[in-house]
Amino acid sequence: MIIGIYPGSFDPVTLGHLDIIKRSAKMVDKLIIGVLNNSSKHPLFSVEERVEMIKTVTKDLENVSVEAFDGLTVDFAKKRNATVMVRGLRAVTDFEYEIQIAQTNHAIMPEIDTIFLTTSVQYSYLSSSIVKEVASYGGDIEKFVPESILPAVLSKFKAIRRV
Repeated sequence: MIIGIYPGSFDPVTLGHLDIIKRSAKMVDKLIIGVLNNSSKHPLFSVEERVEMIKTVTKDLENVSVEAFDGLTVDFAKKRNATVMVRGLRAVTDFEYEIQIAQTNHAIMPEIDTIFLTTSVQYSYLSSSIVKEVASYGGDIEKFVPESILPAVLSKFKAIRRV
């Protein structure tokens, strides 16, 4: 059984993330979305909210599960018996960073191989940071996030703007 890990912060999950999830789920027997709980970052959504949003958008993908984790991604992968790590690339600049991470992960855990998937062209500009920026100014993010989580994302920004 080939188990893959797709790690990230997913703050919030975007249509670009969902594209990578759907495509990589076809390549492995089981895909675990690892939602990073990084205490040094200050995410907009709690790790529990991010896990629930991803569960919502992947509920129809039978071989996909979602879990929060902290620490090294390779340690999480080892605990889950994963041998494949999935990473999405939007541009060449992403590759420079991601290749260093992939090589470091492989040095720590030689059993793990990283698969890079380029995002579909229609999402090549899209990131969680862009979604947050647009939403923070009340802009339309309907084309950026899955429809099923749009109310949760908009609600979070309405609450922030009221404060």
